[in-house]
Amino acid sequence: MSDEQLVGIVLVSHSAEVAASVAELAKGLAGGGPVVPVAPAGGTEGGGLGTSSEVIAAAAASVDRGAGVAVLTDLGSAVLTVKALLAEGDELPERTRLVDAPFVEGAVAAVVTASTGADLAAVEAAATEAYTYRKV
Repeated sequence: MSDEQLVGIVLVSHSAEVAASVAELAKGLAGGGPVVPVAPAGGTEGGGLGTSSEVIAAAAASVDRGAGVAVLTDLGSAVLTVKALLAEGDELPERTRLVDAPFVEGAVAAVVTASTGADLAAVEAAATEAYTYRKV
């Protein structure tokens, strides 16, 4: 299976380092299957803490292979930034979806599921299901 058939994943964090680390972790835990297009979108253009519409839109464009793009966020204003981009309608690739999921666990579930060739709905469902993961 080629990466052209895989759902892309964008990880939006207020910190470039957090976004990049979660992307690395998720890709590493996905195993040896097809390489899912994953892009961190953390921080502002100047490297500060925060979120940037431009950084998010560029990340989404970079992972779009036509199968959809799942966007996971860390905190509240990241959600608002992605919602604003989705409302604009032309800033993000078609079939981009904001996924309501825990950031780390959801990212891992999304990337692992996307690596199986699953569609956008299945990737979203797997990430959302991560809310039920119990730790104790």
